[in-house]
Amino acid sequence: MQDSKNKFSVKFRGVRGSYPTPDLSFMKYGGNTACVEVNVNNRLIFLDAGTGLINAGNDMLKDYIVSSHSVPMTATLLLSHLHQDHIQGIPFFKPIFVRSSLINLVSNVEYGNQLDETVSSLLFDETFPLDLADISADINFFNINDNYILVFQEDADVPEIIKVESDEDYRPQGDEVVISCLKLNCHPKRGVLVYKIAYQDKSVVYATDKEGYVGGDKRLSMFARDTDLLIHDAQYTTEEYLNPCVSKQGYGHSTFDMALEAYSQSHAKSLAFFHLDPNYTDEMLIEIENHYTKICNNVFIPKEGQEITIL
Repeated sequence: MQDSKNKFSVKFRGVRGSYPTPDLSFMKYGGNTACVEVNVNNRLIFLDAGTGLINAGNDMLKDYIVSSHSVPMTATLLLSHLHQDHIQGIPFFKPIFVRSSLINLVSNVEYGNQLDETVSSLLFDETFPLDLADISADINFFNINDNYILVFQEDADVPEIIKVESDEDYRPQGDEVVISCLKLNCHPKRGVLVYKIAYQDKSVVYATDKEGYVGGDKRLSMFARDTDLLIHDAQYTTEEYLNPCVSKQGYGHSTFDMALEAYSQSHAKSLAFFHLDPNYTDEMLIEIENHYTKICNNVFIPKEGQEITIL
């Protein structure tokens, strides 16, 4: 992990949706599923934990070895939802097998369910050689919704969970890193969390696996207002989304045009098209990206490994 004291950067570890695409036709943009690494004021945060998380974990382990094990591996995983392409990297995330590691795992499960039990049943138990109880790292589970924020105070590895009382609670004070979320029900079957990571006067909003609405999503536009980087679902072209033979309406994903509309309505400073369809080759994506960059400034399709400096 790079030293990020008083800094804020984003690195795309996996930009695909649905399933990994290990094929030569996907080398330019990458074939790993959803994972975005955020380094902010010496906090390492991952937005989703698809297969892109695996190489991130490998890099963390290398740094840990180079430091002669003097700096424990610490990370926070913000899971938008628990579909396979957003969690499949967790069992192969090497830091969880090191006893000194500290992992904060954040998501939302329905009332009456426990996040640790849900993760255990989905990723371990019957689907992996180890049970969750066999994992060496110290894992803290946070089941949150839009009524709560997570706040990293200076030098704290574990965030405080705070009930929101007013809009002022969302604004970081001093060196605080504030994580807030917006629960949307536009992705089957149990909706999705949109996350905002804020530090000083900068922010990044991560809105994957959400389908657009006619006239735009007003709640999202307000949540992402003036953000420095909006990472927005753009799985389909409009033509494929509306295809009369195999329509993608109701699948819980947006088009590039829907993402562009969200970008415009939120007055975000830049837009990353995300959760790319696994059938879209590099050749197709180059053509799509050229089209959108000609009609709008500060929009792009991120490539695996690409880094963006926010602060």
